[in-house]
Amino acid sequence: MSDAFSILTFDHLELYVGNAKQAAMFYDRGFGFSTIAYRGLDTGERHVASYVMQQGEIRLVLTSALNPDHPIASRAAKHGDHVAVIALGVRDVDRAFQVSTSRGALEAVAPNEEQDEAGKYRYAMIYGYGNTLIKFVQRDRYQGVFAPGFVPRSIPSRANAGLIQIDHVVGNVEKGQMNHWVEFFQKTLGLELLVKFDDRAISTEYSALTSSVMQSSTGRVKLPINEPAIGKGKSQIQEFLEYNYGAGVQHVACLTHNIVETVTELKNSGIEFLSVPSSYYANLEARVGKIDQSIEQLAQLGILVDRDREGYLLQIFTQPVQDRPTLFFEIIERHGSQGFGEGNFKSLFEAIEREQLIRGNL
Repeated sequence: MSDAFSILTFDHLELYVGNAKQAAMFYDRGFGFSTIAYRGLDTGERHVASYVMQQGEIRLVLTSALNPDHPIASRAAKHGDHVAVIALGVRDVDRAFQVSTSRGALEAVAPNEEQDEAGKYRYAMIYGYGNTLIKFVQRDRYQGVFAPGFVPRSIPSRANAGLIQIDHVVGNVEKGQMNHWVEFFQKTLGLELLVKFDDRAISTEYSALTSSVMQSSTGRVKLPINEPAIGKGKSQIQEFLEYNYGAGVQHVACLTHNIVETVTELKNSGIEFLSVPSSYYANLEARVGKIDQSIEQLAQLGILVDRDREGYLLQIFTQPVQDRPTLFFEIIERHGSQGFGEGNFKSLFEAIEREQLIRGNL
């Protein structure tokens, strides 16, 4: 099935956080994002404060409430810092909203238009898994820094880390719900089921999960969905669901053209990554074939490699970006491969399980 309407790309991700000002400093100093726009009390906004962070084509909006009774404050208290809004750029907001709601999506915000001296900005929202909102954004008649109500704030990052664009956004849902959300994205957004992994492909001695990868017809928007499967211990997905208090975005994968330089910069900035044993790199090229990068460098940084028929990819995963074992980031460099590192699933899950064991949650 082709897109029910034209989905162009990820427009931005909005995170609801406890303290947007401090979170902005973390994503600046840690990940290399620059602050480009802001709204808050000193711009006339009385209810929330938001910082728009950008690196390459990636935009993160960090929003916190200015009073404890605001719904954003309640959501941040329940889920911790989390991706609350997945914003998709579309050609026609009205059509996106009409098609999706006529096919079963629940309305969150009907098509709305905001205007300032930079033009007209249109958007609408529907509900996705958990409390996550899916926002349709139309920018063809808006030339401002981000959206009406925001003012430019040029604060360059201390160190750009070389992140280019959002590669994919992964959601975790409750056991037995994955097929429901696959059908939801197929029916309401016209996304295609790219590939499905069962618990035989994604399992260790202790835990397992199943996963389905949904993508737009252009391939620019990928929304994989995970659910826990039965194992000896508690899967990482179940741990997420318990600490997130429900379904939500598990991780955001960011593309780079030089993962060695990016990860080196991020580590120097204090970002922590999952570790893999040195044995992973023994006979690596015999397993994945010839690659352009130094195996020694990859081993020093803990970067994983996988190959499929189209090429290879390199990837690494951060530790959770808050004390709850919920949201984390993936850094990925692609050399032809459009996969998700299937050959690394076992190594990755064992690395996560080592962290779960330390937390007492395995």
